[in-house]
Amino acid sequence: MARKTKAEAAATREALLDAAEEVFFAKGVARTSLEQIARHADLTRGAVYWHFKNKGDLFMALVERVRMPFQSLMEEVSKADEDISPMEAIRLACHAGLVRLEQPSHQRILSILLHRCEFFSDINPLAMQDAIGEECYGEMLLVFKEAEQQKLLRDDLTPEVATRMMQSMLGGLFHDWLRTPEAFSIRKRGGELIDTLIRIMHR
Repeated sequence: MARKTKAEAAATREALLDAAEEVFFAKGVARTSLEQIARHADLTRGAVYWHFKNKGDLFMALVERVRMPFQSLMEEVSKADEDISPMEAIRLACHAGLVRLEQPSHQRILSILLHRCEFFSDINPLAMQDAIGEECYGEMLLVFKEAEQQKLLRDDLTPEVATRMMQSMLGGLFHDWLRTPEAFSIRKRGGELIDTLIRIMHR
C-alpha cells in the first residue's frame, strides 16, 4: 500500500510539472499562478503546495528536468568508446546535447527559462542561467585541459579561451534557435558549427 501511495505521489508531482511546463510556455512564468497550474493538471492548489514550497521551487524542479550537465554528456559518449580523445569527446558531447535539445520538452523548458521568465519574488532567471553556465564551463574546461596535456590543442589557444569560445558559440546558437525554432535545424546547423570550431581549435 505504501508503495502505491509513493507511486501516486510521484505521478501527481509529474502531472504538476507537465502542467507547469505547458502553462508557463503559453503565458510566461510571472503571469501564471499556482492555481492555474493546479487547474490545468486537474488537481487542487493544496496538491501543488504538498510537492513544492512556492512557484520558484516548482520552476527549479522544472529546469532540473532538462538540465544537461556536460559531465553526463561526456560519460554518455565515453561509454561508446573508452579510448576517445578529449577533443573528439567534446565534439560528440556537444552533438549529444543538440539531440536532447530537439526534444519538445527540453525545447519548451529552455525557451521558458531564456525567453518567458521575468525577475520576480523567488525567481531569478539570470542567476539560474549563470549557475548552469558556470557548471558547464568548469566541466568543459577540465576536458580542454586534458586536450592541452595531450598536445591536441593548438599552441596559441589556452583551455580557458577554448572553453569560452565553445560556450559562447553554443549560447548564441541556443538563443537564436529558441526564438525561431522553425527557422533552422539546430542539430544540423549546430553540428556544422561545433565540427568547424573543433577543427579550428585542434593542433
